[in-house]
Amino acid sequence: MRELVKVFRALSDETRIRILKVLLERECCVCEIMQALDISQSRASRNLGILEGAGFVKSRREGLWMVYAIDEQAMNSYVAALIEVLRGSLVNEEIILWDRERLSRAMRVGPRAIRK
Repeated sequence: MRELVKVFRALSDETRIRILKVLLERECCVCEIMQALDISQSRASRNLGILEGAGFVKSRREGLWMVYAIDEQAMNSYVAALIEVLRGSLVNEEIILWDRERLSRAMRVGPRAIRK
């Protein structure tokens, strides 16, 4: 029961849903998520941690960057079902379309180039 509550809490925030929609497009580092959603590094990292803790995403280090992706292999059945709902949802939502457009221009940048 606790795990299910953690999953629904993770989905109860607009930013986290937007992050998942971006990660459904492709894997991203924190700086690419920041650019796609136009949010701060701390906000992106905090929300990615919540999504990782709930079993939606996985991370790996790639040089300077932490790269995040949907964790399709390790997720349980109800997380997988919710990811499928998200995959088909909000496709014409304006903010999601803006996020997708910004993601298409997002680049991995070094730590000194990240705005505070």
